[in-house]
Amino acid sequence: MSNGLFNEAITVSENYTDETDIVLYQGDCMDLLRDMESESVDLVVSSPPYNLGKEYEDPTSLREYLAGQKPVIQELYRVLAPTGSICWEVGNFVSDGEVFPLDIFYYDIFKELGMKLRNRIIWRFGHGLHCAKRFSGRYEVILWLTKTDNYVFNLDRVRIPQKYPGKRHYKGPNRGKPSGNPKGKNPSDVWDIVASDWEEAVWDIPNVKANHAEKTEHPCQFPVELVERCVLALTNEGDVVMDPYSGVGSTLIAAVKWNRRGVGAEAEPRYVEIARERISRFAQSQLRLRPMAKKVYEPKQSKLSQIPMEWRDDGSPEEIHR
Repeated sequence: MSNGLFNEAITVSENYTDETDIVLYQGDCMDLLRDMESESVDLVVSSPPYNLGKEYEDPTSLREYLAGQKPVIQELYRVLAPTGSICWEVGNFVSDGEVFPLDIFYYDIFKELGMKLRNRIIWRFGHGLHCAKRFSGRYEVILWLTKTDNYVFNLDRVRIPQKYPGKRHYKGPNRGKPSGNPKGKNPSDVWDIVASDWEEAVWDIPNVKANHAEKTEHPCQFPVELVERCVLALTNEGDVVMDPYSGVGSTLIAAVKWNRRGVGAEAEPRYVEIARERISRFAQSQLRLRPMAKKVYEPKQSKLSQIPMEWRDDGSPEEIHR
């Protein structure tokens, strides 16, 4: 936990207020949004329902699903500050085995409001459900959009080490001087966080499954680390970070961890209860969180990593069949 605005006395309000550290509203996010002032939010980070029939969803047609999401996005645009950003994390809608990439469909909704796409970030993870008639999905997409051309982007917070820091200008007025920036280089739009932090726009962050430190009973929980990276790059201390589908509170925890205020709505009472418990444990430094940029676990060589004898062509004891 960073030094700063919050301590064990984190205040959590059930209704919208600009005086508490966290607003956690139980109910429809539209009811919360209508009570919020225009241009009062600096960053929206959320993963909306995917319309896949999860326990908290009532699946509809893709057209009806997007029509229902449009008013929410319009309200998010209203409450977003001119310098603010939206990070919209989505996967795929699947119907009768056909895949509909939701980021493509959402793009038009944001574009109609005049928002500008700055990056299409890939969140890659190594585990998930296996498919029988198509390749198994192992990534989701984060659309980073801004309301205006004057937006917060803290480049120095996300710079990465230069690959060749000793490189120098070979001609011109700066000949012989280092050609890079002493603070590091600007990462590209492909992020491989685990390998080289912000180097590429594929974020290799484990999804929250059975053995993940942050696992709760929520079926589609995303990791706090995913939100932290957006918070650090796209907000300043004291800013307001909102999640209209806050689930078990991962966005709110990432916000207060880095001295931002959090605002969230969640319709499921059980998830609100879990979120409150997690926030309380975080305030007491008792909440288990996966550290940012921690390397993904690679299992050691064992019987589990060896190809079964029954699968080998010659019955040889080779561990890996290439």
